[in-house]
Amino acid sequence: MTASSQGPAAVPVFLYHAVTDDPPDWIAEFTVTPREFAAHLDAVVDSGRTPVTISALADHLAGRAPLPPRPVLLTFDDGFADLPGPTAEALAERALPSTAYLTTGAITPGGRSLLPPAPMMTLDRVAELERSGMEIGSHTVSHAQLDTLTAGRLRAELADSKAVLEDALGHPVPHLAYPHGYNSPRVRAMASRAGYETATAVRHALSSDRDERYRIARLIVRRGHTLADVTTWLAGGGARVAPYRDGPKTIGWRWYRHARATLRGAEFAG
Repeated sequence: MTASSQGPAAVPVFLYHAVTDDPPDWIAEFTVTPREFAAHLDAVVDSGRTPVTISALADHLAGRAPLPPRPVLLTFDDGFADLPGPTAEALAERALPSTAYLTTGAITPGGRSLLPPAPMMTLDRVAELERSGMEIGSHTVSHAQLDTLTAGRLRAELADSKAVLEDALGHPVPHLAYPHGYNSPRVRAMASRAGYETATAVRHALSSDRDERYRIARLIVRRGHTLADVTTWLAGGGARVAPYRDGPKTIGWRWYRHARATLRGAEFAG
């Protein structure tokens, strides 16, 4: 389903992870090569869409400012080592703004996260990312499945990651991405109470000018996706358009994971 003249205007929000020719096996499915990434960015430029950050979408959804015509958003999760180097350079060469959501436990020396081993950027390069044109958001401390955590653990994941990034940047960090998109009404409410203005999920759907501020839909770019897929999404097709309610499978999977976490403890969201 895509947007119609009566429905919400489709807004593609792309989700990338590592951009590399040689990814660790665990993240390979969610990785694109630098050559593929360059082709995607060129397609964004050629699409005639207006690249914006999550803050621009947040301003629209909160009624503070209108969106520009035909917006598109580029987002990056986790904080892999390529981000402040070739990935940021490829974006800057095309004057494309973006939003990077960082897992603070994975990028802080001595920090702890549930992410498996991989080359990661370091916290001291966060300000550099911002200077290159990237907006910075939180991706929690450990990358746990947030909708399975106790209230205390969830509060710490949201607040501690926010505080670390704010200390590094010297200004508020009002945007959050749920690890692997896992969220629930309780998680969304706590994200709001923790001081976040927005939170992005995954949903593998197009967002819209009527999307929900605390589960903005994103299109997760996988290794098997082609340039044709990207151009279709840029045209506003090829995926469902948010907002829409969670289906029975999503709700059932959430309850299964919650029961498993009760027995095993917090697990990696991935």
